[in-house]
Parts: sequence; structure tokens; C-alpha cells
Amino acid sequence: MSNESPTLLTVRDAAERLGVTPRTLKYYEERGLVSPARSEGRYRLYDDKDLQQFGRILRLRSLGFSLHGITEMLKRPLEPVQGGHRFSTESLQQIHDALAEQVDALDARIQAMRRELKEALKLRGELGPDLDYLKRRLAGENADTLLEQRRNALGKGAKAANVLKAPTAINAVKATQAAKATQAAKRNQACTAPAAKPAKKPRAATARERS
Repeated sequence: MSNESPTLLTVRDAAERLGVTPRTLKYYEERGLVSPARSEGRYRLYDDKDLQQFGRILRLRSLGFSLHGITEMLKRPLEPVQGGHRFSTESLQQIHDALAEQVDALDARIQAMRRELKEALKLRGELGPDLDYLKRRLAGENADTLLEQRRNALGKGAKAANVLKAPTAINAVKATQAAKATQAAKRNQACTAPAAKPAKKPRAATARERS
């Protein structure tokens, strides 16, 4: 049995062997995908296992997988199959469930941010006129004139809102009336439809025809 220590490479040598930059290796280490050993001087040292891990990461990245997806994949072992290695069905399900959970969490965050943005825009719209009033008062404009302008603006806004609501109500009434008219027409059509003519009875054959 050999007592030789495994070959350890510096970050520069490891990067050269993998065909990437040292910064790339440090980046994946910062993401927690690889944890190399450290020398007494705190220099990174990579063994064959680390290089295999880096090779797997680079291969998955070249196939377009995200770092979050790769992180979940690296947690599961590959099963030997004919011609290579693949994830088992159980591992694939675990990776799927982990990523689906992340997507659900992101969707919830997006919805919360949309609600927060909507509330912020509403508040921004409410504060704008107040700030404008204060700026104009500080500039020396007459308070009564400004307040009258605000009252007029509020009145116009209320009228505009009523105008926007009116077509909706009218359309709803028209739709109801049209539906009722259609139903009435169908009932009338059913009442006035001609009755089906009774079938003619077969004529009895005469004595001459029977002969």
C-alpha cells in the first residue's frame, strides 16, 4: 500500500489544469460548491476530488444549469449506468422538489413586492399634491388661492371617476337587457313553431288491385 500523500495543487495550477482563471475557482468556493484545504500559510490547496468537483460544475454550467440548480445536484450522488453516470429517480425527485420550493418562495416574494410597490405608488400619489402645496406656500403664494385650487382639483377628480364608472354601469344594463330579449325570443319561437303533421295512414288496396 502506497504511503504517498495525494498531490495538492495551488489555485493557479488547478486553474491551469481546468482551463479556467483562478478567480473562477475562488468564485465557486465563495458559493460553497467546493471547499479546498488550506496550507499553513492559508493558501488554497486542491486535491483530485476537488478537481473532479470543479470539472462537474464546469460541465453543468456549460449545459446552462444555474448555480442554484448545480448546488442541489452536487448534494446527490451519481449512479453508475452503462456508458456513464446518471442521477437515480429518487435523486431527480429530490432535486426537483428542492428547486420547486425555491421557485414557490420566489413567487411569494414577487407577489409581496408587487403589493408593496402598489401601496408605495398610491402613497406617492397622495403625497405629491401635499408637497406641491407646501412648496408653493413657501414660495409666497396665497394660501386661500391654493386651497381653492385644491378643492377644484378634488371636484374634477370626483367627476372624472363618475364618468369612468358610468359606461360600465350602462354596459351592464345593456347586457342584461340583451340577455332577457334573447330568452324571450327563444320562448316565442318555441310557442309559434308549427306542429308536426301526422303521418298518413297507408291506403287499403281495392279488390282490383288485390287481384
